Amino acid sequence: MGTKVTLTAADGFQLGAYRADPKGPPRGGVVVIQEIFGVNHHIRAVCDRLADAGFRTMAPQVFDRMVPNFESGYSEAEVAKAREFIPRLDWAKLMLDASAAVDALKKESGPVAMIGFCMGGTVAFIAATRLGGLAASICYYGGQIVRFADNKPRCSVQMHFGEKDASITTGDVETIRQKRPECEIFTYPGAGHAFNRDESASYEPNSARIAWQRSLAFLTKALGNARPKPPALAVAKSLPVRPASSVKPKAKSALRPKKRSKPKKKPKAKARRSGKKRAKTKARKKSKSRR
Repeated sequence: MGTKVTLTAADGFQLGAYRADPKGPPRGGVVVIQEIFGVNHHIRAVCDRLADAGFRTMAPQVFDRMVPNFESGYSEAEVAKAREFIPRLDWAKLMLDASAAVDALKKESGPVAMIGFCMGGTVAFIAATRLGGLAASICYYGGQIVRFADNKPRCSVQMHFGEKDASITTGDVETIRQKRPECEIFTYPGAGHAFNRDESASYEPNSARIAWQRSLAFLTKALGNARPKPPALAVAKSLPVRPASSVKPKAKSALRPKKRSKPKKKPKAKARRSGKKRAKTKARKKSKSRR
């Protein structure tokens, strides 16, 4: 489903990445950070699942600086080999490579979030505290998060831990919860480490299903809120306009007739009245004199 692409970090280093695109317009971008097993089949499948949910995804090969195109399975020998990378991790370089993927997605997909697993879960938390271009970050069982918990994230953060995880104690989780009360932190009673990895014995389907549903809801909300709102004028133009013929005139019976004002009577001229009185007075005087 996805394709192989090349990214260029800020220091000029070029690294590979796996990219998966949704069928329709993207709902935003999501950078997926690998476990110590590289961008293997499991991580590519996570990218494909997110693309199916409508997100444009990219998983940078953050081990390319040590071993280009490294990927591993989960046999005992392979796990031992992958663990050799842990002492050699350079968190600053990991940030450069993760940031290259964030910048690439922002150019095409608008707001961008990050999701990481195991080592990648720690990278996702550090990125939330250091990178300014993230809308949200999701951390699955990041074993080193407790070391960086004093740093405040610059975006919304969600975390998932298995309560049976032998490498991340409940005390570590409580320390993170106390230091970072603004983060959403979920624990899963029946789950151990790497409970979302459905290609190994660590997979716990019920916990993985609940955590995945929470992750999708978190991404949908965070990326939706980060997307710029269209201007009011553009919204008004997009509304359907009713044709004039569809506008019904008001019923005549509903219209109240205007009250007609009565015409004012013209006052009789005072001159006329005074003239009549004088005529009557003269007539009376004449009749008296005749008598």
